[in-house]
Amino acid sequence: MAGMVEPRWHDVARATGLLAPDGTVAATIFAEMTALAGRTGAANLGQGFPDVDGPDFLKEAAVAAIRDEPNQYAPGSGVPALRRAVAAHQQRHYGLQADPDTEVLVTVGATEGIAASIMAFAGPGDEVLTLEPFYDSYAAIIALTGATHRTVPMRPAAGGFRIDPDDVAAAFTDRTRVLLVNSPHNPTGTVLSREELTALAEQATANDVVVVTDEVYEHLTYGAEHIPIATLPGMAERTLTISSAGKTLSFTGWKVGWVHGPAELVTGVRTVKQFLTYVASGPFQHAVAKGLDDDGRTASYVSGLRDSLWQRRDFLVGALEEAGFAPLAPQGTYFVAADAAGLGHDDAATLCRELPELAGVVGVPISAFCTPGGAVAESLRSWVRFTFVKSPEVLERAVEGLQRLRT
Repeated sequence: MAGMVEPRWHDVARATGLLAPDGTVAATIFAEMTALAGRTGAANLGQGFPDVDGPDFLKEAAVAAIRDEPNQYAPGSGVPALRRAVAAHQQRHYGLQADPDTEVLVTVGATEGIAASIMAFAGPGDEVLTLEPFYDSYAAIIALTGATHRTVPMRPAAGGFRIDPDDVAAAFTDRTRVLLVNSPHNPTGTVLSREELTALAEQATANDVVVVTDEVYEHLTYGAEHIPIATLPGMAERTLTISSAGKTLSFTGWKVGWVHGPAELVTGVRTVKQFLTYVASGPFQHAVAKGLDDDGRTASYVSGLRDSLWQRRDFLVGALEEAGFAPLAPQGTYFVAADAAGLGHDDAATLCRELPELAGVVGVPISAFCTPGGAVAESLRSWVRFTFVKSPEVLERAVEGLQRLRT
């Protein structure tokens, strides 16, 4: 309407590259590519979700919780069994201490945990720093707060996408309030090294910045060590560590995540979170608690999943190389980034729209994970992200299609 103040959702759409000059909003590239796969019957290697559920014993635990537990609002911080299980998980895997009553918060997936954390500690006039490329919800969340989004570029190298300490130092300002770190990293598959994490930690400490981490792929790494930044000297007291059951246990639809950190910071996140969704689903929390309280079955499942994904990663990376792409084998996550320039395609967005016809495959341009029109988006213009968290049958069909690109 004429004279109306521009609504905040315009900021979200603009930050994610979806706002057209006439004010209309386009579908996300993920929705577009998924719809394209559905229309064409192409193998959908664009959207990263498993096509097989997690272990049956956890499904049965969810069913039992529906039968045996109250199906009313769960406690605002999460059911006690899950908070205890998260605290035990952090101690068992990383040596991090957590009081389940004051230092753990259950959220509706990691996405809500990240959103509530950013909203708790950043607002207009502040800056939030992420790596770039970045998971697409980050830009939207930052836009909702009214803060400014700044980034540290990740650059492709022989060992994967890496960050430079000089770029890290240059990205921090006196307005930086939050550093959002994602490792293992979506979309590149990079697992940040101790040296890279140290460079980020030193600047966060020097600038008195709250660190929020997205570690949802923490157990899906391939020969690389995942190091939570909270384990570095002096970082536990300023870090909110976020993860979820979706990736580790292959139940993305359950949307059970958690935040772990100092009580003062968790209180800030809880204050925001309680006015977003109030509480997460109770029965699924009970089931995830059983999954994290490892009795051997979960460890066996996760180990088998990781080994299977490792094999599928190698299969897809080899096929992409044979097709003429230049992929970088990921150290973690579900995803592989591949440069299509060697195939004569310098615009991955256009290529992704043509791939269903050319090869019967759908991917997503890496530029969709970058600031629209920015320098990183331009430098990665020819790069495509493919997922390998699909059944062997789907991957084999995709590989057969990719072989056609050579001809």
